[in-house]
Parts: sequence; C-alpha cells; structure tokens
Amino acid sequence: MKRVAAIDCGTNSIRLLVADLDPETGELKDLDRRMKIVRLGQGVDRTGRLAPEALERTFAACREYAEIIEELGAEKLRFVATSASRDAENRDDFVRGVVDILGVEPEVITGDQEAEFSFTGATKELTGLEAAGAERLPVEGGGGRRVGLEKPYLVVDIGGGSTEFVLGADSVRAARSVDVGCVRMTERHLVRDGEVIDPPGAEQIAAIKADIEAALDKAGETVPLDAAHTLVGLAGSVTTVAGIALGLPEYDSAAIHHSRIPLAKVREITEWLVGSTHAERAEVPVMHAGRVDVIAAGALVLLAIMERTGAEEVVVSEHDILDGIAWSIA
Repeated sequence: MKRVAAIDCGTNSIRLLVADLDPETGELKDLDRRMKIVRLGQGVDRTGRLAPEALERTFAACREYAEIIEELGAEKLRFVATSASRDAENRDDFVRGVVDILGVEPEVITGDQEAEFSFTGATKELTGLEAAGAERLPVEGGGGRRVGLEKPYLVVDIGGGSTEFVLGADSVRAARSVDVGCVRMTERHLVRDGEVIDPPGAEQIAAIKADIEAALDKAGETVPLDAAHTLVGLAGSVTTVAGIALGLPEYDSAAIHHSRIPLAKVREITEWLVGSTHAERAEVPVMHAGRVDVIAAGALVLLAIMERTGAEEVVVSEHDILDGIAWSIA
C-alpha cells in the first residue's frame, strides 16, 4: 500500500484526500476526505483576476490541510488546480501562496487533463462492480434493481466554473471541458448589484439555459453525447440533487455514492430549486451552506445534460477527480 495525498482546488471548493492505495488490486482506502467551500473563482468571470479575499480563504484551507497531511504521514502530495486558477491573470499569486504553505507547486491542468482524472476516479469502481457481477445499487425511492453498468460511460463533472465530459470504456475515448458551471452561471446571470436574484425570473433562467445549450453544442463537437450507455454524474451539484432525491435527513456520502436518480426526479427537483428562495434552499438537510446560492444553476446544467443525452437516469459517484489524482500518484 502507498499513502498519498491529493488536493483538488476548483472554482467553488478545495478538497483533500489522504488514502492508502494498492495499485495491484485497485483498492483505495480513505484515511481522510474533506471539503471546504472557498469560492476561489469569486468574480473571475467578470474581472479575470482572483480576488484577495478568495485567495486568503483558499490559503486558510491549505494551512489546515497541511497539518492533516503531516499528521497522517502521506508519502507524496499532488495539488491540482482547475478552472478558476486557469483563467486568472494573477494566478502566480495563487501558485506562490500554495508553495509557501504546502511545499508543492499547484498544477494548473488543462480541461482535458481534468477530464481524464475525473474519468479514472469515477469509473475504476464501476468497472470492478461490473466484473464482480454486482446485482444492485441504491435507487431513489428505496429498493434496488440490476445494475446498468453497460459501457461506454459518459462521465460529467459539473464544477463551479467548467463542466467536463468524458466518454470511454476501459480508457478515455473522447473528452471536452466547457466553461459552464454552477458558480459561473450564477455570477453571470443571477447576480445584480452584488446580490443574488432570489428567486430568478424567467428571463434569467432562459439566459442560463441558452448558455448551457451552447456549451453542450461545443462539447458535442468532440464527445458524441448520445453514444454512452451509462451516464455518471460527479461533484457537488449532482450529489446534492441526489441527496434531495433520496430524502436524506443529512448529507450521507455512503448513501449517495452509486445512487441512481431518474430523469423525472431530477426535473422535479430542478424546478423546485429554480423557484425557491435562499431561505427555503438553506433549510434542505443535505445542502451545504456554500451551495445554497449556486445549486439552482448546477441543477439546470445536470438536467440539460440528461435531456440532451437521452439518459433516463444518472448514476451518482462520490469518487471523482480527487480519486483520479490519487491514482495518478500511485
């Protein structure tokens, strides 16, 4: 077993995984997995720069993570930074801060690299389940049914600033990253005079949908969106929708992981999120406080993807780019 640490710093959140990995068996054992909402991408779509307060929130999380990594004795750390730091003019400030705190330089990866890590993290277990002939996965509403893990998979990672589309079976066949995510769409269309429009009107929703559809057109130029047999959804927008669909009294990663949420349920939840107020969304038991203002846009992205691909359901994975980063170390 090899003990490694992986950090994924995105537009909305920064996450840590410390795990023991066995490359021979494909086993990954979590020692510590956590997430903080730092909103690194605050205002980047408008200003092109990382805000000082966003950098400080991110560096505070890095200092906490450094202590955990040292306590658990990880042999190697890989720090991957995605959309917000890729877009920012002052990303050198971000790089210097991370090096000072963690001793490693963040890798500002391309969208294609991000997609490959997401695919590996999301599908490694699915392939194992299929090989073992697994019969059941949790299904919205209880019960279970035969696992539909037919390849190829289409993995969609809905982030804060971008969404990755990756099609593949045993390896990546096609991948594309497009600039549509829950934070970017919220800041572009749902913020007026520094305040989130609550709830948004028909004009704002139509504008978000138009951006999403244009992004799907762009993704479809590289990735055949209707070619997959199994749609796998990743990241906080998807897992939050799943938690709502399952009616969980609190966020439960184990219950959400590999749940299967039907299109009709995603549509129902999205319509409610779009029409709800901040206070109503904040009362949802599985809702992280940092997602209250951006979840409606994230749900709209998920719904549009399902409608465009013709997917009747989405298989939700709690394992994603973070796990892919860890496996890349091993």
